[in-house]
Amino acid sequence: MKNIVKYTMISLLLGGMFASCAKEKLETNPTSSMSGSTLMNTASTALVPLNGIYRTFWTYDNTETFGPMSYAFMNDMMAEDMVLGAGGSGWFEWDVLYKHKNYFTSTGERSYNIWNNHYTWISNANYIIAAEETMSGDPAEVNNVIGQAYAIRAFGYFYLAQHFARTLVGHENEACVPIYTEPTTPETKGQPRSTNAEVYAQIDKDINKAIELLKGTTRKHISHIDYATALGLKARIAMVENKWEEARDAAHEAIKASRAKILHTADFAGVNDVTKANVIWGLQIPSDQKTGYASYFAHMDTLYYGEKAFKQINKVLYSKINDTDERKAWWNPSPKSPYNVVDDNGEVISGYIQDKFHFISAKDMTGDYVLMRVEEMYLTAAEAECQLGDEAAAKQDLMELMSVRDPEYKCNKTGKALGKTSNEETGSLLEEIITQRRVELWGEYGRLYDLKRLHQGFRRTKEQGWQTGSYRLENKPTDNPEGYMWVFLIPQTEFDGNENMTLEKDQNPMGDE
Repeated sequence: MKNIVKYTMISLLLGGMFASCAKEKLETNPTSSMSGSTLMNTASTALVPLNGIYRTFWTYDNTETFGPMSYAFMNDMMAEDMVLGAGGSGWFEWDVLYKHKNYFTSTGERSYNIWNNHYTWISNANYIIAAEETMSGDPAEVNNVIGQAYAIRAFGYFYLAQHFARTLVGHENEACVPIYTEPTTPETKGQPRSTNAEVYAQIDKDINKAIELLKGTTRKHISHIDYATALGLKARIAMVENKWEEARDAAHEAIKASRAKILHTADFAGVNDVTKANVIWGLQIPSDQKTGYASYFAHMDTLYYGEKAFKQINKVLYSKINDTDERKAWWNPSPKSPYNVVDDNGEVISGYIQDKFHFISAKDMTGDYVLMRVEEMYLTAAEAECQLGDEAAAKQDLMELMSVRDPEYKCNKTGKALGKTSNEETGSLLEEIITQRRVELWGEYGRLYDLKRLHQGFRRTKEQGWQTGSYRLENKPTDNPEGYMWVFLIPQTEFDGNENMTLEKDQNPMGDE
C-alpha cells in the first residue's frame, strides 16, 4: 500500500494537455505549479492528471517493461505462437522460460512491475473519480474525463486479475487481488485479497459506468479511451467471464461506434500508426518522447534488437495460412536466420521471422502503439456467436474479416469443440475462429490471455519452430490450464506494506501444478 501512495503523487505531476487533434504533438510538460486539489476542480484541468496516466502507458521502467504493450508481448512470449529464435541479450527470455517465481522479492522483476504499475494507474484513476460530484465544467466534458477514469480502473483490475489469479470461470471464489476505490493517502490501510467474483463484479461496474458516461462525448486524442474503446474493453472482459451475449453486443457496438473499418494489411504496414482507419485505440507517441531501445518496435524490428533476438511464428500455425492470404507476408519463411543460429543438434534454425511490426522511421526509432483494432472486434463477435450456437452469424462476422484477408477463403466447419491443448485439433468452427484470431492478432493481444480463458493448454514442439530444448519447457505442465504455472506471485513489497496480507496466508502457490 505504501508503494501505491508513493507513485500516485509522482504520476499526478507527470501530466500535460493533449492536443485537440491526433496529428498534433502530445504535450506532457510537468505541472508542479498546480496542486492536486486544484487539478480536480474543473474538467479542463483534470485532463492534466488523466493525461499523466496515459503518458505512463508507454514510458519504461527497463528495456522489457514499457506499459501495456510490454505485457501483451510478455503474454505472447509465454505461450506457443511467438517463437523466440535466439536469446539475444536475454530480454523477455525469462518470460519464455517461466523464471518469474524465483524473483518475487525483487523490485526489478515482473511480479513487482505488473502489480505496481496497474495499481498506480488504478490509484490515479481513483483521484479523478473522487471528484465526480464536485468537478465543474461542461457536463459532456466532465462525463468524458470521469468516464475515462472509470475505464482505466476497470482496465487495471482486469489485467491484474489475469496475472495474479486463475481465470474467473471455475475459480470464482478463489483469492484474486485487493480492491481500492478511494484515493489513497499515507493513512490508507491495505486491503485483503478479494475473490475473483468480487474483483470481476467491480470491473463490470466500472466498465459499465465508463460506457454510460462516455456515450455521446468526443475524445480529444486517439490515446484517450472513448465510448468505442470502452465497449471494446467490455467485450474483452465479457469473453473472460463467458458472458457471450454481452461480448457479442459490445463488439458489434464498438464496430459501429468507432466507425473503424477493416483494412488490407498493406494499408497498415508495420502496425505502427494510430491514425489508420482500422484503429479503435492506440498511443500516439511523439518523436521527442520515444523510448528507443526500451520499446516494442526495438524488440520486434529486425533492423534493431529484433534481429539479434528474432521472433518467429509457430510454423504449424503458419502452415494453416492459405497462400492467397495477404497475412502470409507478415512472416519471412526463409530457412536462414540473420545469425545462422543452430539448434541443439547443430542444424540451422528455420525462418518464419516476423515482418509484421516495424518502426515508422527506423532511423528515428519512432512508432505508435496500436492497442485495439476493429478486426479484433469482428473475431470477438464471431467467437461469441459460435459459443451461443449461432453459427450463421459467427461465419458472417468471420467472413467480414476473411473476405478482405483472403479472396479464396471458405469455411464450412461447425461445432465448438476444442482440444485440451492447442496441439489437439478438433476441426470445429470455434477452433477455426480461434486460429484466425491467433494469426490476425499475433504479437498484439497476448496469446496466453486467450489460452487462460479457454481453459486450454499447449505444448511447444520442434515442429512449431521451438528448436532450443530449454525453450520447449518439456518438464513444465504447460498442458494444464488449471494449474498455477501462469499465475504470478504477489511481490514481497505488498506483504511488507499491507497489514491485511501475509506471505504465509496470501501468497500464490510457488509450484506450477
